[in-house]
This record gives sequence, structure tokens and C-alpha cells, in this order.
Amino acid sequence: MTAVEDAAQREEPKGWLRRHAIDVRPLRHSAYRRIFIGNAVSFFGVQFTAVAVPVQVYAITKSALWVGVASFVGLVPLIVFSIWGGAIADAFDRRKVLLVSSTMMWLTTLGLLAQAVLHLDNAWLMLGLIAAQSAAFGINSPVRQAIIPSLVGPEEVASANTLGFTISNAAAIGGPVGAGLVIPAFGFSAAYLVDAIMFTVVLWATLRLPALPPTGEKHSQATQASSVETQSAGRGSAGLRDIGIGLRFLAGHRLILLTFAIDIAAMVLAMPKALFPVVADQRFGESSLGWLYSSIAIGAVLAGLTSGWINRVRRRGIALVGAVVGWGLAVAAAGAVPWLWACVAFMALAGAADMISGVYRQTVLLGAPDEMRGRLQGVFFAVVAGGPRLGDLRAGSVADWTDATFSWVAGGIAAAVVAVLLGAAFPVLLRYTDKTP
Repeated sequence: MTAVEDAAQREEPKGWLRRHAIDVRPLRHSAYRRIFIGNAVSFFGVQFTAVAVPVQVYAITKSALWVGVASFVGLVPLIVFSIWGGAIADAFDRRKVLLVSSTMMWLTTLGLLAQAVLHLDNAWLMLGLIAAQSAAFGINSPVRQAIIPSLVGPEEVASANTLGFTISNAAAIGGPVGAGLVIPAFGFSAAYLVDAIMFTVVLWATLRLPALPPTGEKHSQATQASSVETQSAGRGSAGLRDIGIGLRFLAGHRLILLTFAIDIAAMVLAMPKALFPVVADQRFGESSLGWLYSSIAIGAVLAGLTSGWINRVRRRGIALVGAVVGWGLAVAAAGAVPWLWACVAFMALAGAADMISGVYRQTVLLGAPDEMRGRLQGVFFAVVAGGPRLGDLRAGSVADWTDATFSWVAGGIAAAVVAVLLGAAFPVLLRYTDKTP
């Protein structure tokens, strides 16, 4: 073997890693790095609450429908406050909005902790706390995403999105597994306590951010008109007129609307989380809860860690539709198998597909002008967080009328079919590429 061939062989693994490993360049920016760390720690704690709430509701009511209702009850405040929160993010210093909304989320977690410590076992009280937390989340989430282009360079936005999705899903693995150990041993109050303690890290990270007022940066001629209209509505108002301007901007962008539609179909029809407590109780045993709740995230993390190729895909519309089809079929397979390991494996595959579609959908939105990003992110999070809540209600209702297996499998198949139909009916979705503005 020649020296040149030997050197080439030594370089090949390094080149492969560079092409396929996750892009960590955004972490070079100190402000982004701090908020990334804060989100990573707080996401882990939030997962303890995400598991504890439906399991506690099921323990109180012994009803899959109630689990679905508990998820659904936060939908209205989520939609209202996501859209309004997006307008707030476009009108005020985004650091201050992020700090206030994060504090509100922390206080609702303390409320859940208090009711668990006092053993109130009141499902209606829990519904009220869930609604309040959804309202705070609705304000917080659009701001958290809208600040990303201000913290990293424009060429690193897709990579920052991938990092964010990956770390949140990594937390969604460890968090549910940890909750599955903590709740049986120490009760629901311990799970809420873990969340409350860890959420303080994101408060610290937000305090360390610089001031982040909307820049009102100019874009293409097509978007300058909306920029002028937005500015004429008055910075700092965040009123109905500002919300209306954002919605009119959205109505004129068919591709964005289609990314919302395909995500709603995937989540409403195929999200099976409301069935996890039922399936654990009736089929796999209590110890399976952590694995079931972390299964989607396992696949998303694996996809994220090998996501170097995502930014190089040219036909992103085809990749997006294919990912949603893969999500639906994998969910259906997970519901049909009788073994826990196979169920987790198929849900992990579904999670990988969901992460890929999420990156492309978010990248479309962050290409919008800065003065519109908050409002578009508000609608996005109303869709992203509202869809699974509707999906929980659908899954729980159908399971109560039929059984958990039918609800799970039929939903996955329906999501895959609808994704194919949307791609066939609206070619603009399939024509979405890396060059689409």
C-alpha cells in the first residue's frame, strides 16, 4: 500500500463523520450556547412533568378518555397565547418576553407540585393547572425559536434547529425513563420537584442573554411591503392589528400553510401518547412507561446525531412528505406488535422521521423576515403543540369506543395516507427545495 493510499484511508472515516455527524458550529456563539444548555437541562425536567401529569390523571380517573381530555384542555389557551405570544415577540425585547413567560411556566410547575404534595387527587384542579401552563408555554415557545437567527449566523439556522430538536429529544429519552423510576418509588410530587429544580437553569440562561429587540431587517421586495405594514401598526402594541398582519402574511404563503397541514395530519391522526398509560397498564406493565414515553425521542436523537446530510438535501419537499409517511407507517407497526422491544423500536423509527420533517418545516419558517418571525412561530407552535393534544383526544376517544390497539394502528395508517394525498394534491409541497425562499 502506498503512502498516498494509506493517508486516504486514514482520512475517509474523518470525512464520513464530517458529512454525516451533527453540525455543532452554532455552539461557537456564547449566547446561543448558554440558551442551548439552559434548554437542555430544563427539557429533561419538563419530561418528568410530561409523564407525571397523564399518569396521575389516569391514576385518579382510570379512563383513557380523561387522559385525552387532560391533553386537549390546554389546546385553547395554547392556540390563543401562541398567536398572541408571537405578536408580543415581534413588538418587545424578546429576552424580557422569554424571561417572563419562563417564570410563568415555572410557577405552574410549582402548582402541580403543591397539589401532589397535598394529595388533593382532583382531576379538575389538574385541568386548570394544565391550561395555565399551556398559556405560558404558548407565549414562551415562539420567542424561544424567533431568537435563533439573532444568536447564530443565517447559514447556521438549520444546524441550530437540528441541535435544538436533538437535545430536546435526548431529554425526552432520559426524562421519561427517569420519571418511570421516580414516580413508582417516590410518587408524583418527586417528578414535579425535579422539573421545578431543573427549570431554574433556563431562567439563568435567559438572564444572561443580551437584549434582543426585533431588528425589523429588510428582505426581498416581496416582503418589504409586509415589513412596512407591520411597522405602521406600531411597535410595542402586540394588538389585534399586529396579529392580523401576521395572519395575512401567512395566508399568502402556501408552502408554509401546507407544512402546517401535513404536520396536523400526522399528529392528530397518529400521535399515540394518550394510549401509553393504558397499554402499560393492560399489556406491558408499569415498568414500560418510561420506555414508551421515551421511544419517539430515541429515534429523533439517533436521527439528529447522524443529521449531517439533512442540510445537503435538495428536494426537501419530497423528503418532508416521505418522512411523514414513514412516521405514520412506523406508528401503525408499533401499535400492532405484541412485544415491548418491537413497539419501542418502531416508535423510535417514527421519531426519526418526525425529527427530519420538523427540521425542514422549521427552516421554512425561519426564512421569513425578522419582523414576522415571532408571529409565524406563534402559529407554528399552536400547530406543533396543538396537534398532539387533538391527537391525544382522538386516540383516547377511539380507544374508549373500541380498544387501544385499533386506535393506535388505524391512526398511523390514516396519517400516512393523508400525507400522500396532500403531496399529490398540492405539487408546490413536493417542489420545495433548498433554494425555495
